[in-house]
Amino acid sequence: MKVVLSKFAGACYGVQRALDLAETAIMEGEPAVTLGPIIHNPKVVNHLAEQGIRSVESLDEAANQIVIVRSHGVTPAVMEDIEARGLEVIDATCPHVARAQKAAADLAKQGCLVVVVGEEGHPEVEGLTAYARKEGARAIVAATPQDLPDGLYEPIGVVVQTTQTREALDAVVVALEEMGLKPQVSNTICFATRQRQDAAAALAGTVDAMIIIGGKNSSNTTRLFEICQSVAPAAYHIEDIEDIDPTWFAGCETVGVSAGASTPENQIKELITYLENL
Repeated sequence: MKVVLSKFAGACYGVQRALDLAETAIMEGEPAVTLGPIIHNPKVVNHLAEQGIRSVESLDEAANQIVIVRSHGVTPAVMEDIEARGLEVIDATCPHVARAQKAAADLAKQGCLVVVVGEEGHPEVEGLTAYARKEGARAIVAATPQDLPDGLYEPIGVVVQTTQTREALDAVVVALEEMGLKPQVSNTICFATRQRQDAAAALAGTVDAMIIIGGKNSSNTTRLFEICQSVAPAAYHIEDIEDIDPTWFAGCETVGVSAGASTPENQIKELITYLENL
């Protein structure tokens, strides 16, 4: 069975930067915690915990330790709380997420009602809405046009979760325009996300099955899987090679592999080796 890796797959710059910062903290031997999972990859989070850097949900659990801010970022209130407690910070917020946070704040400063295109409850989206609200704006979250409430008004601005698709952004913008509104759009989708989506879709159309490896709690990995599922004859989303059922590949001559932006290279290599040895 031939195994083909997608042209663009795996850890993006922001994720790799966060992992490098965590690894540096480990090497320096300073007690540290991550505020929330540093990335949405349970295997990585477990590995860091084994190295002494555990994920905590509250700053109350971080007393006298360095706080590593996750790649998805946190709200302004959380950053202020960290500072007020006098805790040392390693800010591993992805630079693309930080750019989106600034865009949300800038739209708010212009007096806009801010629409965040993204997943309600996702930590990055919570941060984007918080940055807009800090500047006094009303902020709403819409993953699809159906999520848009009545009573929207101008001026209105749109910012987007970095791992969303362009199609999702366009759908919300078109819906706003059909309401008679003229939204000011800040396209903050990460280019690396789009690269992975386009490459995976292209590969999925040429193979008998696709395997997408990455956290089930990772929105960008889940979206890769959904894209491949719509194109490939068969597609599977796994977190670890132990999730694989070898019968999936009965009769397959070629299998494609892709990975979310929160999947490090070693996990991809392990998967490819496993598939090649089936």
